[in-house]
Amino acid sequence: QVQLVESGGGLVQPGGSLRLSCAASGLVFGTYVMGWYRQAPGKQRELVARITSVGWTAYADSVKGRFTISRDNAQNTVYLQMNSLKPEDTAVYYCNAAKMAYNAWGQGTQVTVSS
Repeated sequence: QVQLVESGGGLVQPGGSLRLSCAASGLVFGTYVMGWYRQAPGKQRELVARITSVGWTAYADSVKGRFTISRDNAQNTVYLQMNSLKPEDTAVYYCNAAKMAYNAWGQGTQVTVSS
């Protein structure tokens, strides 16, 4: 059974930084595309960033230059370094593991950017 457990969310002031982590188990981690999504109140879930098994990355335009996704295949962990945070980054952030038609989701971690 695939499990994804996010951590690292919290309250931060505008301009601050947070690092999210997602620990994966129950899968051959290195064969999955890993991603971070977010969902703000009243909005649809949206892709923030994804990283392939070989490290190719893609980002939403709204976070390019501020967020960095990375993975450690030896530790079965994917990270999201978030810098220069803005109030509009406030959302629940979800970890995703995808391979062909299969998708698994974590429970989410709240990120709140507010002064």
